[in-house]
Amino acid sequence: MTLLDYLIRGLSLGSIYAIIALGYTMVYGIAKMLNFAHGDVIMVGAYACFFTVTGMSPMFEEGSVAAMVVPALAGVVLSMVVCTALGVVIEGLAYKPLRQAPSLAVLITAIGVSYFLQNAALLLWSSSPKIFSPIVGSGQLQVGPLNISYVTLVTIVACIVIMVCLTLFTGKTKMGKAMRAVSEDKGAAQLMGINVNRTISMTFAIGSALAAIAGVLLCSAYPTLTPTTGSMPGIKAFTAAVFGGIGSIPGALMGGLLLGIIEIFASAYISTQLSTAVVFGVLIVVLLVKPAGLLGKTVREKV
Repeated sequence: MTLLDYLIRGLSLGSIYAIIALGYTMVYGIAKMLNFAHGDVIMVGAYACFFTVTGMSPMFEEGSVAAMVVPALAGVVLSMVVCTALGVVIEGLAYKPLRQAPSLAVLITAIGVSYFLQNAALLLWSSSPKIFSPIVGSGQLQVGPLNISYVTLVTIVACIVIMVCLTLFTGKTKMGKAMRAVSEDKGAAQLMGINVNRTISMTFAIGSALAAIAGVLLCSAYPTLTPTTGSMPGIKAFTAAVFGGIGSIPGALMGGLLLGIIEIFASAYISTQLSTAVVFGVLIVVLLVKPAGLLGKTVREKV
């Protein structure tokens, strides 16, 4: 049963990485840029949820259903709204002027935005850790000899639902098809009447909304919130996106889940200090064998 327990914990952690990686892979797939500020958008979303829940909880009778449901729901919704707006603002102010700039300039700008958000959070909310209460409570579900927390269940289900919704959105809706067209060829898409700037802004909005959900789930599972909360999960989720094949939505899901499982098993059977090194070691091996990632496609450029 210990093995099953580790597997479930790995799927839970991997689901969080997968949701974050979906934001990375959408932005890269369509705008062809790496948004390294994505991890800090996660942190902003978690703070937005924390302050909403903290502010609204005293309005309801302690222990009532309303006290458990309404603040949590409001916190998640407001977190998504704040992160969506933040993502659009970041794209408009920091990345849009660099559409034709070299990729190195965009990368440096993304790192600058990341440090700006971290230090702004430090000034606004200090470095003191905040204790984040899980949005679905701290209860557990008994499945035979296994105890599965509500947070774990919600995280896995949320990951599956988001994956299905994104797949349907990109495959069936007009905006989703526009995103795929922009990803394929921006110039040709523009000639066909697609508003490239609006499409890229929508991509950032969706990616940032996913970051908000990931931030809430991350802090529900690991309930300590600081201005650097999103940094390492952001890097690991980027690793998951590369692992699965950056630019591929199913690849982001597969990469995130595998990464979470590898990290949990490495912590349990090798060393908690070396688990991160094991994760990156596996990534190096996979990229040596399959440079485009597990589900990535190698693109040949004609010269």
